[in-house]
Amino acid sequence: MTMSPSVIWLIAGIVLCMMEVVLPTAFVEFVMGISALIVAFVALSVPQVSLQVILWLVLSVLLVVLSRRFIPQRRSRLIEDSHEARTLTSIPPGETGRVIYEGNSWQARCEDENLAIAADQKVVVVERRGTTLIVLPEHLVRQ
Repeated sequence: MTMSPSVIWLIAGIVLCMMEVVLPTAFVEFVMGISALIVAFVALSVPQVSLQVILWLVLSVLLVVLSRRFIPQRRSRLIEDSHEARTLTSIPPGETGRVIYEGNSWQARCEDENLAIAADQKVVVVERRGTTLIVLPEHLVRQ
């Protein structure tokens, strides 16, 4: 007994939506699940599986991009007491490098995207964006 593509898309959509509850991915799995549910209904009239997959991919990307407009970007400010860090690698202009902050290695980016920071320099952490610290060289902050 074979299942129809509509039933497979329906099951995939439900599984993806439920996975968002277990493994939060900022609604990416949920949106992909919604796309699969939409494709499940479209599959009733479009029998080509390749077109269904393309529609699912396009809908998933489109809905992920659109959902980003409605989900606020979280930016956490760090604790006032512990701003100092030290670069482990250089931080090229507009790119990321590594710093040691509170005993842990963090990905870091300079707040001024035109400024490079050499390795083994003291920096001040001014912000955290996800798992990336935003830093400035100490001599620019403490004058």
